[in-house]
Amino acid sequence: MTSLQERQANRSLTLNAETAADLMTPNPLSIRQNASVKEAAAFLSDRGISAAPVIDDAGRAVGVLSRTDIVVHHRQEAQFVPEFSEYYERTELTTRADERLPSGFQVENVDPSQVRDIMTPVVLGVSLNESARKVITQMVDKKVHRLFVVDGSDVLVGVISALDVLRRIQ
Repeated sequence: MTSLQERQANRSLTLNAETAADLMTPNPLSIRQNASVKEAAAFLSDRGISAAPVIDDAGRAVGVLSRTDIVVHHRQEAQFVPEFSEYYERTELTTRADERLPSGFQVENVDPSQVRDIMTPVVLGVSLNESARKVITQMVDKKVHRLFVVDGSDVLVGVISALDVLRRIQ
């Protein structure tokens, strides 16, 4: 090993953050609790995130919705096509009210479930001045990938992910 490699191997890592405020990503993307599951799936996919806090009308975090929650929901809500359906024999499609649909349209069974129905109703939050060490310890102890940061009124102001922690290590 060269002396440079030896020095780098012996160098300890340092966390460059004192508090949760130093670690967090401010103004996290969130999902309304009354959004449809379909909207939530598009929201997470379009933004390339695996989970987001769920907020009520006052902006307070009331839960967390992850891609896993959506997959589990869809697995439990599977609808099966009957063995034989007249749908496949008809050439003209109509709605349940017998309204004729133009060519190229199809009928979809819309899932009426809302985010509040499938979210994890637990929010693991920390205050802005919680020590960075306690934040990391809590993430490890609770085996979670993210913690939410709330202000004195319990309004969501940030999120700390495992990636946020890694970004502050040198």
